[in-house]
Amino acid sequence: MMRSLLLACTALATIGAAPAPQAARVRGWQTSADGAQRLAPVVASARPAANAVSITIDPNRRYQTMVGFGAAITDASAILIQGMKPVPRASLLRDLFGTGNGALGLGFVRLTIGASDFSPTQYSFDDMPAGQRDPGLAHFSIAPNRRTVLPTIKAALRINPQLVVMASPWSPPGWMKTSDSMIGGRLRPEAYAPYARYFVRYLRAYAAQGVGIRYVTVQNEPGFSPSDYPGMIWPAVERARFVGHDLGPALDRARLRTRVLEWDHNWDLPEQPETTLADSQAARYTVGVAWHCYAGDVSAQDRLHRAFPDKQSFFTECSGGGWRPGWKVGFADVMHNLMIGATRNWARGVLLWNLALDPTAGPHKGGCGNCRGVVTIDPATGQVTRELEYYALGHLSRFVRPGAVRIDSSGTPDVETVAFRNPDGGVVLLAYNRGHEAIALATGMRNRPVGYTLPAGAAITVTWAER
Repeated sequence: MMRSLLLACTALATIGAAPAPQAARVRGWQTSADGAQRLAPVVASARPAANAVSITIDPNRRYQTMVGFGAAITDASAILIQGMKPVPRASLLRDLFGTGNGALGLGFVRLTIGASDFSPTQYSFDDMPAGQRDPGLAHFSIAPNRRTVLPTIKAALRINPQLVVMASPWSPPGWMKTSDSMIGGRLRPEAYAPYARYFVRYLRAYAAQGVGIRYVTVQNEPGFSPSDYPGMIWPAVERARFVGHDLGPALDRARLRTRVLEWDHNWDLPEQPETTLADSQAARYTVGVAWHCYAGDVSAQDRLHRAFPDKQSFFTECSGGGWRPGWKVGFADVMHNLMIGATRNWARGVLLWNLALDPTAGPHKGGCGNCRGVVTIDPATGQVTRELEYYALGHLSRFVRPGAVRIDSSGTPDVETVAFRNPDGGVVLLAYNRGHEAIALATGMRNRPVGYTLPAGAAITVTWAER
């Protein structure tokens, strides 16, 4: 293990601090493996233990610029939030999207373009009776989102006007598909151009409501066709054709600034986005790749970055649930794979799945029956329970601001870390102890090391800000 404790004064000067002799103000917040501590303030020791593991931060080694952290405002989440009484609803939204005073500081959200499995009905924004089609989109309407999703995202934007929004469809309208249904089937060749116009209509309709959407993906999980909720297999070559010849040009003609992210599926098939990005026409309109957690390894993100260093990476879906019960397992997974793993592997943003679910893991229609939201809302009582994902997100979302840059930080097999420099020059370090014993840590700024003892399975966020 490394024993160097110090970060050179010259390195700190590069992160925007004046070369004064005073120490940077250091603060720490810790969450334990059993959830007994949840982002609890902890005090550093001015003299690290003699056997402390050194964590060195190098601000001169800079990586991706961050967009933010958050979750998906699904139909289920919006229904539950809008079902709350006005005062507690406003309080919850301020806690989720506000900054300061212990608010979670979410800065990135995902919307579904039409229904997902967490919708009470299976709908698109242009549904037609069986056997009928609407290539002119005469029946297009975002009415299904007006009562719950739109009020929720608009309220979030009022709290945080910098909130970045992305959106993903689970299926094209059924009449565009060979199945004539939101479930199963493939996109008909003659529907490519109408489907591109469908995206444009959606983006314009949301913009008219004051909701700008920065990124879209063309299909949620295009390698999977579920049997009981909207979805569709869409091979990489066909996605490339759609983006390069239909959607990209349609966005340009409409003068929309929304950009396309490829894939929106698991780490286990990186050859799929590689195929799409190898198509020069599709690559012209594709700014990056979106990833999910349900298969494969997070290192796939690094593989894509090395192959296409000009493309961005985003982590866009992972759900907690009954398959990861309890704090010890669930918190470890989010820390290792997402908050540290995804960001160390180039993700500019990290999104969990449902922002809110009820105590029965709903409402939903098909799909996951034991998923867990970032918060649980009991519609009968209005009680809000902040789940382990809330605190895992908070270890970065509360402290890493939009425009922060990931910088280099050391670690060991048992102590995983990631670090950022905020636009104001402050530094944020997240360390997670994945080992089985407590570990003494030492890190510092300006030749002034500080120490912490990090229990097994615990995470700590340490921040440095100039006085």
